[in-house]
Amino acid sequence: MIYNELKQHGTEDFPFELYRVNALHPKYEMAFHWHSSLELIRVLKGSLSLTLDNHTHALQAGDVAFINSEIVHGATPKDCEYECIVFNLAFLKTGNALCDRFIDDLLSHTSYLTEFPSDQDVLALIEKLFIQIRDTATGTPFKVIGLFHKLLGEMQAKNFFNSHLPPSSMHDEKKVVKLKTVLKYIRENFATDITLDDMSAVAGLSCKYFCKFFKDMTGATPVNYLMAYRIERAARKLLGSDLSVTKIAYDCGFNDLSYFIKTFKTFKGVSPKEYRKR
Repeated sequence: MIYNELKQHGTEDFPFELYRVNALHPKYEMAFHWHSSLELIRVLKGSLSLTLDNHTHALQAGDVAFINSEIVHGATPKDCEYECIVFNLAFLKTGNALCDRFIDDLLSHTSYLTEFPSDQDVLALIEKLFIQIRDTATGTPFKVIGLFHKLLGEMQAKNFFNSHLPPSSMHDEKKVVKLKTVLKYIRENFATDITLDDMSAVAGLSCKYFCKFFKDMTGATPVNYLMAYRIERAARKLLGSDLSVTKIAYDCGFNDLSYFIKTFKTFKGVSPKEYRKR
């Protein structure tokens, strides 16, 4: 599934957040989405099929990836554990014109960080970042921000950035824009009775061409995407609230409790009640 993620990561004073993801996590299968923050992913074990703007890359344990802002991305894990740091790049501006110019270029999409760095110095700094951000001791924000500045400096010095869009055609870019429009609509209306005709109309395509377009871009049919999105939202509510299963089902667009339970088990392997217990 794909949606525009609007969540605040970290806090206003420290907009950096670490996520550790395994098979029990609601977002184990990383839903296709995009956000204004940047994201750094590290695979801990297993494999992760990471898609960036319709281009898929196979990551193995030890691999890392930068996801630039506004890039549609999602991932399918296989016996995998991975972790992500999502951060607000603008927060790293210092007031120094030479440093801020590079950050401004990244924010304005004049430049993009290299998505799959392999330099050992860069990887060593990334390793330190993932270790440091877990520390709850006083002084950790200073250290994390300092490491990010050092990482950006290392990547700039070694030209680990592109002064153009990541590899994709203008045709692909237009398709991504169209896809974002549809998925924004789904994110805002998933709790209502969305039909295939509704989604097709938002895309400006016939149902036949819309289904092919959606499957080509995401690997899922529009209906399966909608179901997966609703189930993920339900999983988050099961873990983050005391709402009844019935209430959650109706809040997430299911009008039939039995169908919700059956669909949830198809996607998560357990019933909603068992999932909440775990």
